Amino acid sequence: MFTPETASVAFIGTGVMGSSMAGHLLAAGYPVTVFTRTKEKAEKLLEHGADWVETPGDAARTSNVIFTMVGYPHDVEEVYFGEQGLFEQAKEGTYFIDMTTSTPTLAIRLYEEAKRRGMYSIDAPVSGGDIGAREARLAIMAGGDEEAFQEVLPLFEKMGTNIVYQGKAGSGQHTKMCNQIAIASNMIGVAEAIVYAENAGLDPENVLKSISTGAAGSWSLSNLAPRIINGNFEPGFYIKHFIKDMKIALEEAAKMGMEAPGLALAKSLYEQLAERGEENSGTQAIYKYWQNQP
Repeated sequence: MFTPETASVAFIGTGVMGSSMAGHLLAAGYPVTVFTRTKEKAEKLLEHGADWVETPGDAARTSNVIFTMVGYPHDVEEVYFGEQGLFEQAKEGTYFIDMTTSTPTLAIRLYEEAKRRGMYSIDAPVSGGDIGAREARLAIMAGGDEEAFQEVLPLFEKMGTNIVYQGKAGSGQHTKMCNQIAIASNMIGVAEAIVYAENAGLDPENVLKSISTGAAGSWSLSNLAPRIINGNFEPGFYIKHFIKDMKIALEEAAKMGMEAPGLALAKSLYEQLAERGEENSGTQAIYKYWQNQP
């Protein structure tokens, strides 16, 4: 198992969640090198002792454990493949952990390429949003070889509290799709409940006191409904990334011959919001769908 003495960590992508996650590794004593497209996003990490590099390849040459958390599957491909990509620049024996929510197919491709090169690859998407990342309470769902998972488990434990090995390569991404499917319909319900309460002349905050601890209780109801009530639509998770996730889940469901009508409805509503310019808002902005309704 990796310790601060044996791990040289690189973190590629320090956005809303990645910055906090890398920060927990730094606080635990791990040496951390960071790369993000906009260096300013990494300033706090640099102030706390992280090293900056100009390219992902530069990070790969000096690290034996590399985390990636970027936006889209095509970003993952760009970071890993190519002459200046992670695979080409990393040393044999390097451990790659992709925490981007991406496709199971790409996760398997990363695993197979890493294995061919004498390296290790784990797909480990997360759930818990900006709050979970900040408080190191993320749910981490992992796919790949279990022996590799055990090696990096101490690092996962600095970022999350619910860490589950799900199975072979791609299993982490499939599990994240289950997570996103459950959230998609739930977010519609959360927003509709608040709109209903307002239309009925109720105090939404008071309504939450009754329903958030009952059978309707959920993470979204407890954490995102208060943001809606307070008019806070800042992203803990971007709508544009949620649409990407739902698209992946629908494509994977179609491959399995499965219909997902709740997911399809949620995707269509979020796409309407994105068309209105809300793509960079948080997922709780689904509430705004009803603001333009008759």
